[in-house]
Amino acid sequence: MSKLTRQEIRSASALASVVGLRMFGLFLIMPVLSVYADHLTGSTPLLVGLAIGVYGIVQAILQVPMGMLSDRIGRRVTITLGLLVFVVGSLVAAFSHTITGIIIGRVLQGAGAVSGASQALAADMSQPSNRSKVMAIIGVSVGLAFILAIILSAPLAAAGGLKGLFGTTAALAVGAMILLWVLVPRPQKHRAAAAGFGDVLRMLAVPRLMVLNASVFVMHTMLTASFVVLPLVLIHETGLPLQRQWELYLPVMLVSVVVMGGVLRRVHSVPGSMRLALVCALGLGVALCGFAAADAAHVWLWASAALFFSCFNLLEATLPSLVSRVAPTHMRGAAMGAYATCQFLGAFVGGMLGGFGLGRLGTTDVFLVSAALALPWAVLLQWGRSRVLPDTERPESQPT
Repeated sequence: MSKLTRQEIRSASALASVVGLRMFGLFLIMPVLSVYADHLTGSTPLLVGLAIGVYGIVQAILQVPMGMLSDRIGRRVTITLGLLVFVVGSLVAAFSHTITGIIIGRVLQGAGAVSGASQALAADMSQPSNRSKVMAIIGVSVGLAFILAIILSAPLAAAGGLKGLFGTTAALAVGAMILLWVLVPRPQKHRAAAAGFGDVLRMLAVPRLMVLNASVFVMHTMLTASFVVLPLVLIHETGLPLQRQWELYLPVMLVSVVVMGGVLRRVHSVPGSMRLALVCALGLGVALCGFAAADAAHVWLWASAALFFSCFNLLEATLPSLVSRVAPTHMRGAAMGAYATCQFLGAFVGGMLGGFGLGRLGTTDVFLVSAALALPWAVLLQWGRSRVLPDTERPESQPT
């Protein structure tokens, strides 16, 4: 397996800084929104879930158009436009005093749909054999952003409330724009893509892409549903207050980074990546069952959280690399946009599932329902393992 070139290391590190800075702003909100939004005017458990998840549905709607736009006008320009819209949404939420205002701000934040374009830019700057490494570097930056956000979210919320947090996300998005143009190398210019929506729809009907897109949908459904209820579980059932919840997240995220480094260096091929995805899908289900069964014993919670985030972060590095390898080159932005669409659609469904479950079922049932999704997902991955080989890696006798 080839080593990363100096240019690939520079590109990956710079883009990881941009993505990590933006995701740090988003993660600042996630651990505390369900707690603070509960006290806003007009708040209900369902609307709190909507405030968390509505960001995802707007992202889902706009990822493919933004990915196609990046194929035509370039990745950096498209990412910049998306970040500007994200800043506007953050400011709207910062100055809102009702749950409705927060939801509107989250809708505008979601309209800055640049995840697909960002992943396509990372793919543009790397060789196919090194793409999973580049995605892993970006994945590590997201993991580190998560760690810092968990540590800082509660103190910042205590100091400035939701207004301060959303204001911080706006400032971080501006910082990401500056880094994008200063640090990220200029990629090769893209030819104008002739692909239209019909071509994109036909591409997405290919089974190997359907399997990967369905996988990221389920994965983020699990994550978002869990984060609607997990902060509340840690407060009310384990006695771990919001400002100390980083004591759980910090060690398990560090464990997950070590696991990523050890596993990804041994998984080189597409079939190996698919086997890893299958193992991680089942691991997420087991971890969610662990959350449901957890009580005041922090060791049990730590073990479940370590398993959950190790599997989640491995999938975050593996799945987009697979998509970039099997998608047609001239529609890579659109393919990554569709992948991000499913990712954020999963976030929306997970937010609604968590909000509904919190109001009607209970926290344990939210974890168990989310865990149950691992079974059909594992069946789908097993079925799709032979269908996710890119054309360049298929035997000549095997039809594509």
